[in-house]
Amino acid sequence: MEGVMRTLPLYLAGEPRTSGQELPVLDKYTQATFARVAKAGPRELEQAITAAHGARAACAALPAWKRRDALLHVVRRCEEQREELARTLCAEAGKPLCDSRGEVTRLIDTLRIAAEEATRIGGEWIPMDVSPRTQGRMALSRRVPVGACAFITPFNFPLNLAAHKLAPALAAGCPFVLKPASATPVSALMLGSYLAECELPPGSFSILPMDAADAAPLVEDPRLSLLSFTGSPTVGWDMKRRAGRKKVALELGGNAAVIIEPDTQLEDCIERLLFGAFYQSGQSCIKTQRILVHASLYEEVRARLLAGLSRWPSGNPHEEHVRLGPLIDEREAMRLEHWIREAQSRGARVLCGGNRSGAVLEATLLEQVPPGCAILDEEAFGPVAVLSAYTDFEAALQEVNRSRFGLQAGVFTRDIHKAQRAWSELEVGAVLIGDVPSFRADHLPYGGVKDSGLGREGVRSAIEELTEPRLLVIRTPPA
Repeated sequence: MEGVMRTLPLYLAGEPRTSGQELPVLDKYTQATFARVAKAGPRELEQAITAAHGARAACAALPAWKRRDALLHVVRRCEEQREELARTLCAEAGKPLCDSRGEVTRLIDTLRIAAEEATRIGGEWIPMDVSPRTQGRMALSRRVPVGACAFITPFNFPLNLAAHKLAPALAAGCPFVLKPASATPVSALMLGSYLAECELPPGSFSILPMDAADAAPLVEDPRLSLLSFTGSPTVGWDMKRRAGRKKVALELGGNAAVIIEPDTQLEDCIERLLFGAFYQSGQSCIKTQRILVHASLYEEVRARLLAGLSRWPSGNPHEEHVRLGPLIDEREAMRLEHWIREAQSRGARVLCGGNRSGAVLEATLLEQVPPGCAILDEEAFGPVAVLSAYTDFEAALQEVNRSRFGLQAGVFTRDIHKAQRAWSELEVGAVLIGDVPSFRADHLPYGGVKDSGLGREGVRSAIEELTEPRLLVIRTPPA
């Protein structure tokens, strides 16, 4: 894969197309062009939306077993191309090979779960003998697809987050137009090539690499019934404002915290903390950013983390031993470098790391970071974590909730009462006990509150977003 130039078409109404324009895709470590993809413009987007809107009835009528079999075909193709997909991720996203292979494994899980769920979309029988007025009637509810959908995906999980939108849509019977991130469109187009091999209604899907400036119809066009966006809060909330009457699902990032209680088994905890803070170079919205340690363990946790970071070398993500690759571009690494220096100027102490070479930032651990510093309060989205000590569990919960984000949180404790209190009081979409907030299983509901978004992903939850209940009431006339 490394050093091989590729040229890929876009997919318009299920067909591969060239467009007269090309988008170069850089290897994020070498900065060499490793692929070129056909680039869509306003004309192609209009055609795609028209095709998706026109395919609503055919997609809704597609039998569940055909939707299942199409998804299983994509599963087989992904299994066949597992290593090529991983190396594509490594190049276009700068993701270390170990993380790239992990994403491909999750991709296959997501697609397989969606294939299973395609045949489970049911409804319910609703009792009507709840009062004398309603007797003599029968009520049933079924779920029907919402219609054509718009999907916009980010750069950090180019395969699996694309799958988390297109796989539930296919399972539910919704045609869609997908815009992948301009920095990482290749892997989504590879999925498009597998979908194009399936017997799907014309217009079922389009995958269009394109400039954000040309993508406004994905948000504003009333022919699209749902918009699902994963990205920054600023962009996401603006999209919701402009989306009109369509349904909107937003996954907008986080500032995830973990609490370490005195009863924690530290050896396992340290390994999970290292993973949570630094996997895929910290470019995950549920990466562990704030580590709150009980004062009785603080010095030991700090020492063990610093020792463990020696096993997280940075460099060329194509090399098997590298655990930290580049950020998506040098600008992002410079942003984090600036945030680190700002915290230092306000009294924070850099325990390790903090140095940058191009887009590669060393694994960085800080302590004594005062509130108000961006590295503590905002979403870092990079290989940086902040240590702090606490003495009171309730105060630690309040510190977690101080954030304007609310995606996931972790608590290391063996005390069931504290676990229940965390689940009750933490203002997040998920609480993980005995683990970092950086774990996600692809069949579970996933999403946040506050600035972390609106709605839930996870295959079954996404299918619920992509469908709506339709009620049938049958009256039996008196004999």
